Amino acid sequence: MVTDVLNRTRGRVDGYFGVRSTGSTVQRELMAGTVTFLAMCYVLAVNPAILGDQGPLGDKGIPMQAVFTATAVAAVFGTLVMGLWARYPIALAPGMGLNAFFAYSVVLGMGIPWQVALSGTFLSGVVFFVLAVTKVRERILNAIPMQLKLAVGAGIGLFVAFLGLRNAGIVVYSEATLVTLGDFTKGTTLLALFGLLVTVVFLVIGWHGAVLYGIVLTTIVGIVSGLVDLPSGVVAAPKGLEHTFGQAISHLPDAFTAQMAVVVLTMLFVDFFDASGTLIGVANQAGLLDKDGKLPRAASALAADSVGTMAGAVIGTSTTTAYVESTAGVSAGGRTGLTAVTTAGWFLVALFCYPIFAVVAGSGEITAPALIVVGILMSRALGRIDWNRLEYSVPAFVTIVMMPLTYSIANGLAMGMLLYPVVMVARGRIKEVHPAMWALMVVFLGYFFFLAE
Repeated sequence: MVTDVLNRTRGRVDGYFGVRSTGSTVQRELMAGTVTFLAMCYVLAVNPAILGDQGPLGDKGIPMQAVFTATAVAAVFGTLVMGLWARYPIALAPGMGLNAFFAYSVVLGMGIPWQVALSGTFLSGVVFFVLAVTKVRERILNAIPMQLKLAVGAGIGLFVAFLGLRNAGIVVYSEATLVTLGDFTKGTTLLALFGLLVTVVFLVIGWHGAVLYGIVLTTIVGIVSGLVDLPSGVVAAPKGLEHTFGQAISHLPDAFTAQMAVVVLTMLFVDFFDASGTLIGVANQAGLLDKDGKLPRAASALAADSVGTMAGAVIGTSTTTAYVESTAGVSAGGRTGLTAVTTAGWFLVALFCYPIFAVVAGSGEITAPALIVVGILMSRALGRIDWNRLEYSVPAFVTIVMMPLTYSIANGLAMGMLLYPVVMVARGRIKEVHPAMWALMVVFLGYFFFLAE
């Protein structure tokens, strides 16, 4: 009887997700979901380290345990929506780069309270949802030149890597030169260098979950050397959401300002193209694109991403988006939403392991290598930029370099958007500038006037 029940259950699962029709098996999907979790669960340590009140934000940050719980819950919810609704083998979690924008540009740079920043995140999710279901997405996607899309990804990569280098103590402040090389005899800096070395080695030899393995090994070495404290336990009941749940809704009236309009626009822009690129890239690797190279159920997949963002903001974390680490699960054979559902199940288990992740999140030297490696991976877009054509390379370069140098993703994005129409006009290619680009130029020009005041 038990065998019959299992067979019927397997048949229903197969029928809903279409496992056999994609050439996969239930067992393979379960394994692929586990691989995806191992490849991306570093977010449970890194996100609290960036947004939490025990990191660089200090008392301006969100209570760290609340960030951990919100991160796990947002990953569970968003990934389940993607797996059950869109039925893609793609996992969601608070995105790297967008959490840095939330923390360093919005909270620290603009002085916006994290509660209001969550409201901005929620609004960006609402707008993204409307764009996804009304197919306005395609028009906007076509309006932004590919060179600027690539520049935004590469610029965020450099910014994230810079944050990692700073947290590691590899790059430090200097009164004479603004930045300089850190003290390599310092224990925590040496630990971070060790973590970076082993993570890069794991990455180069092709280990799925290289970032996670690097964090684990660095944590062990840190504990043995006395640089990192032992965790207070292994399992703990989830808590902390009483500080964050619903803050995005209750502070919505404070989010309707000119300053927050730029914040929402930036979050929307980055998530918009990041989600589109990740979905297409993962689907292409899995062989799920149709004969015309289009993404089946694209509206559902993008809507799932935006639902994850809205839910994550209400729970208490920055923008939830599709993770490129989902390619690890696809390479392990994942082809359907069952892979995503499995990943969500592992995040649910991790929700009860805060004491372990708290030790990692509270030690910048442990999470710094992860940020640096994520930055490296994001910066690969540099190679796809057409540097030989000045009308592309000038705005792209300014976008990229101004993000880390001004410590603001929004500043780099705004300057690139301002320059692009100007250089295209100077090049005699004004007809190729989409009307939406002129509208964005006006928006970002107003942004700089706002900063000046």
